[in-house]
Amino acid sequence: MISPAVEANCDGLVGPTHSYVGLSPGNIASQTNAGEVSNPRAAVLEGLSKMRRLADWGLPQFVLPPHERPDLALLRAIGFSGSDAQVLEKAWKDAPALASAACSASPMWAANAATVTPSADTADGRVHFTPANLLTNLHRSLEGEQTTRSLRRLFPDEARFAVHDPLPAHAHFADEGAANHVRLCADHGAPGVNLFVWGREAWERWEGRFPARQTREAFEAVERLHGAARGVFARQGRGAINGGAFHNDVVCVGTRECLLFHESAFEDRAAMEADVRRVADDHFEPIFVEISTADLPLEDLVKSYLFNSQLLVVPGEDRLVLLAPGETRDNPRAHAAAQALASSNGPIGRVEYVDVRQSMRNGGGPACLRLRVVLSEAELAATNPAQRFDSALHDRLNAWAERHYRDSLAPADLADPALITEVRAALDALTGILGLGGDFYPFQRV
Repeated sequence: MISPAVEANCDGLVGPTHSYVGLSPGNIASQTNAGEVSNPRAAVLEGLSKMRRLADWGLPQFVLPPHERPDLALLRAIGFSGSDAQVLEKAWKDAPALASAACSASPMWAANAATVTPSADTADGRVHFTPANLLTNLHRSLEGEQTTRSLRRLFPDEARFAVHDPLPAHAHFADEGAANHVRLCADHGAPGVNLFVWGREAWERWEGRFPARQTREAFEAVERLHGAARGVFARQGRGAINGGAFHNDVVCVGTRECLLFHESAFEDRAAMEADVRRVADDHFEPIFVEISTADLPLEDLVKSYLFNSQLLVVPGEDRLVLLAPGETRDNPRAHAAAQALASSNGPIGRVEYVDVRQSMRNGGGPACLRLRVVLSEAELAATNPAQRFDSALHDRLNAWAERHYRDSLAPADLADPALITEVRAALDALTGILGLGGDFYPFQRV
């Protein structure tokens, strides 16, 4: 008998140091907007508004807290000393690129937080998480330890949840998390196919324009750790990576039986489809929906982030809902492609648009901001209730952000020692709101 289950969204709360410093090679938006002035307050409010919309639609929604930034532990580990203010000042003076990495608010993009396998697909019947090590970029490689702590606070019941440590910190196991993983199924509580999309093999000499961040070996390790059933391994299209699709979720999104993808998404589309159908066997019939390069050139795809939308099963609706960024609506080619999906007789019934412009300017659409976790009713009840999003929490977090976040932050402002105090005050208050305990952040454990 299939246990009822839902797909919950765990959204990363945008941190107070949200900025545009261009830290991510291969992320065209990040590079293009480097040096611009950001608005952290607007960014966090945009994210909260998106969470509210999904919660109002009846979808389970959780909040993942930002990490402490600047990461002074990194700066001390590489030789900067003195008071906290002195460490930050010296780092910005002598090694500004490293100081920029230490200040990044990148944990907001929770699609990279971990790879998740629901209990319907695991050997021991628990939900498994492996936090991503994110080794390709320095600023993201700082996230694994705190992400692990965060997931263990949200999913504390070890009888139902297994939160592993990140994979070994070596390029052989470069892991970008759920941004390269899609699960397809007949129903969220039913057995599914786990599609692992990789960019390179560990021993391969990659000579592309931009890094291929995910290794096949990393996903093979995740599959073993989770005891994950029905895995399919497919190579991401080289042309997509070199065109700015640094993660597969820039060119592909899926839920339930439906996989929506761009023509450039897979190196061998036919093999991918055949493998998914074979592994799905008699569990369900996959639905593949491809958008061609003729209809949506790669340049427009990367600008619009059509595929970095959330594809949702909304209660009471017969067909799927695609929640796309406003940039998709504003790009004529992408908008036409999106509307064609909804006007066809296919699995997607309508397209909605959401403003996450502050995130988009760093290359993160609606889907970047969330980690999907399939949960049974019992598993849902075993989560940290203080992190479950509803209208009351929305109001509390809105007021919290209005009080603690700046409305303007230039890259040079990250060197301001006052930011350390501001961030810590914000995070200290947040731990109380989200029930995380008084030892959640490094500064609270000193």
